[in-house]
Amino acid sequence: MAHFITFLLVLSLSLTFSLLPETASAQLRQNYYAKTCPNVESIVRNAVTKKFRQTFVTVPATIRLFFHDCFVQGCDASVIIQSTGSNKAEKDHPDNLSLAGDGFDTVIKAKQAVDAVPSCRNKVSCADILAMATRDVIALSGGPSYAVELGRLDGLRSTAASVNGKLPHPDFNLNQLNSMFAAHGLTQSDMIALSAAHTVGFSHCSKFSNRIYNFSRQSAVDPTLNQAYATQLQQMCPKNVDPRIAINMDPNTPRAFDNVYYKNLQQGKGLFTSDQVLFTDKRSKPVVDAWAANSNTFNSAFIAAITKLGRVGVKTGRNGNIRRNCDAFN
Repeated sequence: MAHFITFLLVLSLSLTFSLLPETASAQLRQNYYAKTCPNVESIVRNAVTKKFRQTFVTVPATIRLFFHDCFVQGCDASVIIQSTGSNKAEKDHPDNLSLAGDGFDTVIKAKQAVDAVPSCRNKVSCADILAMATRDVIALSGGPSYAVELGRLDGLRSTAASVNGKLPHPDFNLNQLNSMFAAHGLTQSDMIALSAAHTVGFSHCSKFSNRIYNFSRQSAVDPTLNQAYATQLQQMCPKNVDPRIAINMDPNTPRAFDNVYYKNLQQGKGLFTSDQVLFTDKRSKPVVDAWAANSNTFNSAFIAAITKLGRVGVKTGRNGNIRRNCDAFN
């Protein structure tokens, strides 16, 4: 009998732990701030639109900030925290040094706008503001608009060490991409959909220079690269290029959030190995072809994927709070 009770106890504990991530995301809902700050979405959208009008970089910078936040410790705005003398924060890890300042500024400006409304002050988390701002920049650049689930708290820690091995690299193959996304409950289709954020992205030359100068012993240029595109890349990124130079990831519609990303892959114009592999690997190619042909199907898949991304590692209860300043713990 004692053994049976122990078994039940272990079973209930294991069920509790297996349900923990779900219960955190289960508290997310649309209109979460209906009673506390009913106009929060329009306040954030106005602040984001103002920033967008100042610079288009607002778009890729905000989307990438959201992705880098969610993939490390969950969607909890921990990536925005500034390092201190005693703590090196996530944003100072080598993989995050290329996050554009305009993304951070977008969230901080939106938070200031929200907190300028007395009834909303210290009621809305930075994590939720980042999720809303991401939706807004996608819509502002011609992508699909969607209802955002809200109710995240801000994380209580941010360390550079926690970033190790958590973010995809430009040279990843399909297996590496799939396993990294699967760790967050995201499928191969979700991964292919989220990769399309590169339709508005930009990259420093060093991230893909191996593909145009020293790919392999057999070929200096990656043979999966469109030859004319490779020549163009060599002109924009000569060998001794200034490391600050960045180029558009979508050579055709760099300021439109659209399915042209997939059409580029069909033509051998994916900038990173991790982009082009989506077309060259027969397991993912059918999805690329389908979304290149139908923007509505892509938009629906993207909305589903970014909604799932927004549920990753959500903080609730004592695991989080609402930060007064997005870049510093309370």
